[in-house]
Amino acid sequence: MNAFFIAFKLLVALNILNIFVILNICMLNEKFDRYSFILDQTAKKVKQFAQSSFTEKGFDITVDQWAVLKALYETEQLSQKELARRCGKDQPTLTRIVDILLKKGLAERVIDETDRRSLYLHLTEEGKLKVASLSPIVAEIRMKAWEKLTEKDFEDFTRILNTIYNNLNIS
Repeated sequence: MNAFFIAFKLLVALNILNIFVILNICMLNEKFDRYSFILDQTAKKVKQFAQSSFTEKGFDITVDQWAVLKALYETEQLSQKELARRCGKDQPTLTRIVDILLKKGLAERVIDETDRRSLYLHLTEEGKLKVASLSPIVAEIRMKAWEKLTEKDFEDFTRILNTIYNNLNIS
């Protein structure tokens, strides 16, 4: 009976330990789920704030259109594939944005002289002027999110985001 009691106690202790481990794993998962949720919600809030600021200030472009214009402004011309990569957009979404920018006369497609099958995108003069005139205002809009953060906060945040991003890179 004494051996049975010891075995029963050991079994109960192991079950309690298993429950403790499972609870810790669940709590850890919940914690990371919460971080992912906060990260996602913050990104959405920043984009919504920027878009409402663009609208309020009378910009005739969206935040997504701005990202494409800015990427083209920083590089003389880009293939649509490279532009999609730089802007973090899939091809169909980027095509839709580019078509709108073409209609607005802010960008144009150019055939590569060395390979006529290749097309590049670049800004028109009107597109360059728009980016140059809006850049300081967009910088002010973006700074709203950072206004109560210290330089150390920004460095830590950047380091953490880069680590998360690099953890997800598929080799």
